[in-house]
Amino acid sequence: MFGLGKPAGQQELGTSGGLPKMASVGDFNVLSSSIPATKVELSVSCRNLLDRDTFSKSDPICVLYTQAIGNKEWREFGRTEVIDNTLNPDFVRKFIMDYFFEERENLRFDFYDVDSKSPNLSKHDFLGQMFCTLGEIVGSQGSRLEKSIVGIPGKKCGTVIVTAEELGCCRDSVLMQFCANKLDKKDFFGKSDPFLVFHRSNEDGSFTICHKTEVVKNTLNPVWQAFKISVRALCNGDYDRTIKVEVYDWDRDGSHDFIGEFTTSYRELSRGQSQFNVYEVINPKKKGKKKKYVNSGTVTLLSFLIETEVSFLDYIKGGTQINFTVAIDFTASNGNPLQPTSLHYMSPYQLNAYGMALRAVGEIIQDYDSDKMFPALGFGARLPPDGRVSHEFALNGNPQNPYCHGIDGVMEAYYRSLKSVQLYGPTNFAPVINHVARYAASVKDGSQYFVLLIITDGVISDMAQTKESIVNASKLPMSIIIVGVGPAEFDAMEELDGDVVRISSRGRFAERDIVQFVPFRDYIDRSGNHVLSMARLAKDVLAEIPEQFLSYMRVRGIKPSPAPPPYTPPVHVLQTQI
Repeated sequence: MFGLGKPAGQQELGTSGGLPKMASVGDFNVLSSSIPATKVELSVSCRNLLDRDTFSKSDPICVLYTQAIGNKEWREFGRTEVIDNTLNPDFVRKFIMDYFFEERENLRFDFYDVDSKSPNLSKHDFLGQMFCTLGEIVGSQGSRLEKSIVGIPGKKCGTVIVTAEELGCCRDSVLMQFCANKLDKKDFFGKSDPFLVFHRSNEDGSFTICHKTEVVKNTLNPVWQAFKISVRALCNGDYDRTIKVEVYDWDRDGSHDFIGEFTTSYRELSRGQSQFNVYEVINPKKKGKKKKYVNSGTVTLLSFLIETEVSFLDYIKGGTQINFTVAIDFTASNGNPLQPTSLHYMSPYQLNAYGMALRAVGEIIQDYDSDKMFPALGFGARLPPDGRVSHEFALNGNPQNPYCHGIDGVMEAYYRSLKSVQLYGPTNFAPVINHVARYAASVKDGSQYFVLLIITDGVISDMAQTKESIVNASKLPMSIIIVGVGPAEFDAMEELDGDVVRISSRGRFAERDIVQFVPFRDYIDRSGNHVLSMARLAKDVLAEIPEQFLSYMRVRGIKPSPAPPPYTPPVHVLQTQI
């Protein structure tokens, strides 16, 4: 994982890794083959570490730990080299991590002063630690996070600087085209109907399907259309990893006949059209049975073109902020908040469904918003003092300034509102969508992107107006997440989520798909592990945000701003007294 030589005067202590899973031809689904959105490389530096050595300075090492989702246990991810005799180390060895926008990856950096060759950390002096999330590092200005080291009471332990850099291979895509010659004839009445299936190999020797071509009917010499695939999906960024290509004859009943297979690698394919990229298609069964068997045809690479795409992280690193707004349903159908059956019930022991949905999504998005001030709105309630019904009120009671500090501030304002407003109705979404759209319309330069989270228990009352609002908002830098809580039928919501049919209003279609709807009940962990329920919910509702974000930037032709110049640690100049 860390392919770096170590400079002189530095020593090593051990590390560990994990394995992906395999899939078969029949169940191929691009979304289920969970490839990391991208890989980032973390560089670690420290300033003013504690000095634990009597006659010289400390000899520091950094150990990184990660936490599994829904599990409090910390697991060692890796270690840097040891740097002798310094309180200001710039570690050379990097940590390379998978990055998913939609997952909260908790990290812990521990620092030790190494006193011997033992890999056992308890044999070395603890210098302190720093906790953060991967999103916090990536979302900091220039993807550079500086934080105090803590963990030793009463002592100043110095600071740590962690910088994240997206790996180049993650943003490359390739455009490839293949043809075949003299494939085996598999059909009784005609020629074969061939198609190709590409698999990338995993660390454990298994294979994961990553692309299927279209079927070319009735030919033994097909030319397939050119297709584009990310280098990540093709080989997970490893240019020498085996890529297996299978050739099948398509059958209407799904029992496709295997013609043969060949293997290659990204490095071989990148030579382009040449004698190296003509492959014999081999059927191992036939080869074993027939002495005179040569091959079942050949497949030739016709073209290979690398394209580098701008990524979501390019914009974040360039300073684009993601603004998060939450809107909560205060309609009477939620039930009396004082009753345990209510969806708004405030139990002293656990979060209600609204609180869980809010925390699950908010705690991830907050890492990408530097001021951590979030507008929090309510709809469907009667407000004091006069009982007027509002579909766009500030949870903190201040319509001029509906901002709350951090997700904790939003939760506090939500609980306060429950005590002061009267749940009423109807369930209107358009006012809160238009509220965020007004802000989004004022910044179309790519410096800000808006995400509105609507949490609701039910059936929408203003469908026509909401569709109109969404169609208008699809031209703006914003996305809408709707989480349905409780047992209601949410059929109407599926219509707003334009995955199947693009949403339209009065003959106008939405420019982009900007709505993601999910019912929270689909994510509840049966064993009652709320952390797991929240992680599953966040993963699903946030997974589409980077692509929705990029689709806006592409349509508008907005390029990422250049990142601030990289951090160069100050050089300590020794002054000599004359």
